[in-house]
Amino acid sequence: MCHWHYFSPLSNELHMDFSILLFIGTAFTFGMVVNFTSLPPMVGFLIAGFVLNFFGFESSEGLVSLANLGVTLLLFSIGLKLDIRTLFKSEVWGGASIHLIASIIFYTLLLLSLKVIGLIFFIDLKIMELILVSFTLSFSSTVFAVKILEEKSETNSLYGRIAIGILIMQDIFAVLFLTVSIGEMPSIWAVALLGLPLIRPLLFKLLDRAGHGELLVLYGFFLALVVGAGLFEFAGLKADLGALIAGMLLAGHPSAKDMAKSLFNLKELFLICFFLSIGLGGLPNIDHVMVAGILSILLLGKITLYFLTLSRFKLRSRTSLFTSFSLANYSEFGLIVAALATHKGWLSQDWLIIIAIAVSFSFIIASLLNKFSDTIYSRFSHPLKRFQAKRLHKDDRPVRVGDAQILVLGMGQIGTGAYEALKITYGERVMGIDYNHQKTLDHRAHGRRVITGDALDSDFWNKLQLTDNIKLILLAMPDHNGNRYAAEQLNKISSANFKVAALAHYKSDQAELNEFGVNQVYNMYEEAGSGFARHVCSELQISLLKDHHKQEL
Repeated sequence: MCHWHYFSPLSNELHMDFSILLFIGTAFTFGMVVNFTSLPPMVGFLIAGFVLNFFGFESSEGLVSLANLGVTLLLFSIGLKLDIRTLFKSEVWGGASIHLIASIIFYTLLLLSLKVIGLIFFIDLKIMELILVSFTLSFSSTVFAVKILEEKSETNSLYGRIAIGILIMQDIFAVLFLTVSIGEMPSIWAVALLGLPLIRPLLFKLLDRAGHGELLVLYGFFLALVVGAGLFEFAGLKADLGALIAGMLLAGHPSAKDMAKSLFNLKELFLICFFLSIGLGGLPNIDHVMVAGILSILLLGKITLYFLTLSRFKLRSRTSLFTSFSLANYSEFGLIVAALATHKGWLSQDWLIIIAIAVSFSFIIASLLNKFSDTIYSRFSHPLKRFQAKRLHKDDRPVRVGDAQILVLGMGQIGTGAYEALKITYGERVMGIDYNHQKTLDHRAHGRRVITGDALDSDFWNKLQLTDNIKLILLAMPDHNGNRYAAEQLNKISSANFKVAALAHYKSDQAELNEFGVNQVYNMYEEAGSGFARHVCSELQISLLKDHHKQEL
């Protein structure tokens, strides 16, 4: 890896090695080219790694360190937004466990068939080695899946939460495997890590004092790298698991999302190194590419197993399919296992290259599947629904609004105020919708008619059953992206006979909402200003009348 030279006493100039400029330029070029095809830029970064590898460049400790930093920050960010209760749901731990076992059996049988046929690289593998390769192929990539979900803004969707939960369960399985295979038991200090939840109040107080600037970013790095990865690695556990748990310790704090946003760009930058490092892992020959291609074809079996497994937990066919597409890839964990296996002499060096290529191919396949997921589901929805249970999972049932005539999307302070004002005229025919289930329960405790639903979740719009009773839908979410996305979805309902009103912060937001068919847009700042002026004038008028009355007396 090239090194940065911040100051040269001889030339008094800032300069850097040429190779890092080449890496940046190549990654940007291929990322931009792929972006024009509407595929995720990460596919371009993978291709850039292979191109650099072809011209003789190799991965280095520096690049790998930056890549590992990106993965650590990614897992920390997941933890910041993770509800621990997700892991205890049967479709998560059950789905992950059943799929792991089914995948190992599936791949072992198929790879054994390829061995019998006499295909190169398979013929010399023993049964235990076949099982080891099958084990590596059963995992899905946390980095890729979360990146895809973030780009689609569906991290909080039901299928997104299930996918992330399964990935975390797989990370736990990975920790157990690495612990056993390396032959090193965790340190006695690992027991002390059970006390980390006890320092949660202290971490919350520090987060309150961190503010919103550079100290917030530094605090995030401290938690991810020191409290999380550092402590867990010291205790003989997987560092990435520590970063995930460190993030989970802050989950639920009002500023946790701000921290995730502040780390977002840095995390994205370091993850470019991760995708470059995969491509730079080794220079393949035609036989490596052929075997990796076969493994990529077998990915269809892995997707099918995900779909059939998740369908058994009473999820809608759409939820099962979209979750399967999110997990339709091979994992970077396979590279870790392959590296360990080659180091111990269990597998040849060829398998490290083959799995690296297979991981890359699987990312490209998964990108295409996720890009066209809605089209694929629409095309095959009828046969897919045959696998759907008659009584659906409680979190995957249709969203019904009953006899409501007015819907308020977003029950924050503004939404709640609008709800109360409308309730005076329309009574119980007003219904609120909020993404936070705990807030929904709080509103119900105060006598409000509110249901849970995330307007940024495509699943919500897919399940929402609007009736002819609906006369008005008010988009009162604080984030313009939420109101814009909701307006876009409502605009697709061709038979709509209701009006849509929305809040906006800026005139540009107002114009965008109008383009999506919103009938009335209220600029928050303008309305707040005029409202404030009316209130002041009213109070001033009352004060003048009182003064005048006193003078008359």
